[in-house]
Order: sequence, then structure tokens, then C-alpha cells
Amino acid sequence: MSLENWLSEGRLRRHKTSRNEINQLLAVYERDMADAQPRTISTDRRFATAYNAALTVSAAALAAGGYRASGEGQHYWVIQSLAFTLQLDAETIEVFNRFRRKRNTIDYERIGTVSEKEVLEIIQLAKGIRGKLEIWLRGYYPQLLSPE
Repeated sequence: MSLENWLSEGRLRRHKTSRNEINQLLAVYERDMADAQPRTISTDRRFATAYNAALTVSAAALAAGGYRASGEGQHYWVIQSLAFTLQLDAETIEVFNRFRRKRNTIDYERIGTVSEKEVLEIIQLAKGIRGKLEIWLRGYYPQLLSPE
């Protein structure tokens, strides 16, 4: 196999990069390496961590319902499934989906695009989904809850 083989298979596409893109990707690396150290955590990491928490409880609802996302776009489908599992409204799902796109950007492309307000919003979203999950599990799948 080679990159050219992957290109012909459609797994890759041609791309013209720029200094800015490379610098942004290296900045993502530097940020992640700094965040891996036992010091402070960046706003980007706080956002990504809270996003992951929200995604995890969303995946828990999907699993409780007997499903698991697979293939490409798993995060997208887990988020969309909230309409069927926890009956989340379309606006909340769209906000979560916007956060998904933002998380992709800060993880893979550039740093410093997350505000403190957005961190607080994703934390609140994660808490809200967790609360709805608790109620939903008690009502439909109490056997999946740990005894108190």
C-alpha cells in the first residue's frame, strides 16, 4: 500500500497546504502536549473534556436503548439519537452539533477559538443531558442503574 493507492481508493484526496495550516496543526500539538503535563488545563481542553462528557452520557442513552454508533460520523449519530432516546428538542441537538464541530476544530486544526462562555455552555449541556439520562433510565431502564 501507499498514499497514492489510498488516493486512488478515495481514502485520501489531494490537498494544497499552507504555512498557516501547518503552524496551526503544530500549535494543536504543542497545546495538547502542554495539557498532558500536570499543570493547568486550557480553555480548549476544558471544552473538549466537557464535550466528551456530554457525548459519553448521550452514548449511554443510545446503548441503553440497544444501539451503538458505528462507522464514520459516530459522534454525529450519537448526538442525533438524542431526539429518539432522551427526546431532546431540535434546538438543543443543533447546539450540541455545533459544539461537535467546534471540538473537531480545536482538537485537529487550531487553538484558541473557544470562549469561556462556550465552556460554561457545554458544561451546562453535559449536566442537562446527564440529568435527563438519569430520569429516563429510572423510567425505562431502572435495571441499568446502580442501586443507591
